[in-house]
Amino acid sequence: MGRMLSPGVLTLAATPIGNPLDASVRLLRALEQADLIAAEDTRRLHRLAAALEVTLGGKVLSHHEHNEEHRTEQLLTALAEGRRVLIVTDAGMPVVSDPGYRAVRAAAAAGYPVTVIPGPSAVLTALAASGIAPDRFTFEGFPPRRDGKRHAAFEPLRHEPRTMVFFESPRRTAATLAAMAEVFGPERESAVARELTKTYEEVRRGTLAELVAWAEAGEVLGEVVIVVAGAEPVAADPEALLEQVLARAAAGERMKDAAKAVAAGAEGVSARELYDAALARR
Repeated sequence: MGRMLSPGVLTLAATPIGNPLDASVRLLRALEQADLIAAEDTRRLHRLAAALEVTLGGKVLSHHEHNEEHRTEQLLTALAEGRRVLIVTDAGMPVVSDPGYRAVRAAAAAGYPVTVIPGPSAVLTALAASGIAPDRFTFEGFPPRRDGKRHAAFEPLRHEPRTMVFFESPRRTAATLAAMAEVFGPERESAVARELTKTYEEVRRGTLAELVAWAEAGEVLGEVVIVVAGAEPVAADPEALLEQVLARAAAGERMKDAAKAVAAGAEGVSARELYDAALARR
């Protein structure tokens, strides 16, 4: 097939999120051809290579949140030397809730090409399996770990009209679902997908109240993705909407952003109208 990686190019490659058979042919070739592989967990990379019966072609470096800044400098040096540099994470796409963002920014700023080998995605897999409207969605990553901060993070999303996708630790899933039920309402349609593409894959669908009961009834195991339906549009009450915009602005949000977010969850009013009214009220 010839070489697929190019010298002096930073390549990001998606790895399987569970089932090794989901590895693409391009990923196999990239692992064989790279001069330098930056891996979130080197042991997991070696296990993946063994499962795929692939011989890693170059030097392997650890590349995680605690050493990302230092490793980025090393990756740029390797690119300057014309080496084939590959970034992989434990599962899924680098950069998405995983290391790689700093390297991409630095490489692009320095003028080095950046390319991506697409592949498995926990976000899209869970969204597709959830049965919840996928036409417009937003990825929210991991919610804060502490209860107060978790609730505060969900509050601006109360009226988000798009489907929302979250990552979560299994040990915090019950608490996160409970916080979602409080903020978004217990009847909001939702789904919990765990162990995607693995032997014990499971997708639980129901209201947030039903999923809270399920999560609290037993131990949640495996890597978890939570999908929550967007808010239904509500009839516009201009005065109430204006109060929401002012409250969000008082909490530190930019007025324009607050007006846009509130208008997104309402019918019959534009973000511009709310913004102008909020400025006048101030």
